[in-house]
Amino acid sequence: MLDPVEAKLESQLLLQYVLNKDRAWLFSHENDALGANIHAAFEALITRRLSGEPIAYMLGKREFYGLEFTVTPDTLIPRPDTETLVEAALGKIPANQPCEVLDLGTGTGAIALAIASQRPRAKVIAVDISGAALAVAQTNAKSLGIKNVGFLLSDCFRELQGRTFDVIVSNPPYIAEGDPHLAQGDLRFEPASALVAGKDGLDCIRQIISEARQYLKPYGWLMLEHGYDQAVEVAQLLEAANFDSVISTPDLSGILRVTSGRMP
Repeated sequence: MLDPVEAKLESQLLLQYVLNKDRAWLFSHENDALGANIHAAFEALITRRLSGEPIAYMLGKREFYGLEFTVTPDTLIPRPDTETLVEAALGKIPANQPCEVLDLGTGTGAIALAIASQRPRAKVIAVDISGAALAVAQTNAKSLGIKNVGFLLSDCFRELQGRTFDVIVSNPPYIAEGDPHLAQGDLRFEPASALVAGKDGLDCIRQIISEARQYLKPYGWLMLEHGYDQAVEVAQLLEAANFDSVISTPDLSGILRVTSGRMP
């Protein structure tokens, strides 16, 4: 259940959406009466939200790393925790030199486009197995005017044979089958293929780690977002695959959210 402050904010966002007005307009007209058609449309949205439908899908957009992204039920909803992965990657990508970056499982393109927006000399390749998700990412690149990202339909590394990268980033599926969180909140509405990865949630991460070495340049970095309790296991998988300089990075809540390793 939403707390009162969050509920009020979401109500305002939905009303802005129905009225097609910004927040400033809403406050300056807070005593205006709503027309019957506007009121009915607003009540319908409130009903949908009370049923649990994610507000990002209802509005069709979500802010991430200071950028506004189109979001659809074909993609995961970008979350603030994932900005940790963007920050970690930017720490390894030079600001004024060419660099090749791969984003595996790009979804909305949020990670790839956020990185590309901050590193215009980098060439970023955004990959997804879902054509529908990739279309959303391409729409976002166009609307944001970001041109240093290419898009590729691929099952993980399959269509990337012979290519190597300085940095590979991924926010892969990492929730275990049967995890009770899958029946709660926004996760109920998001694509299961982008969430669930085997009995312990690590199947996709294992696959990426086992295959990544042949797609990384010497001293290249592999950087993975993972679950709140998976940092130790992911670090062990990287070390077992002979990555060095393995490090886990906390998100804003202090939870170890991203684990990275470097090619020797």
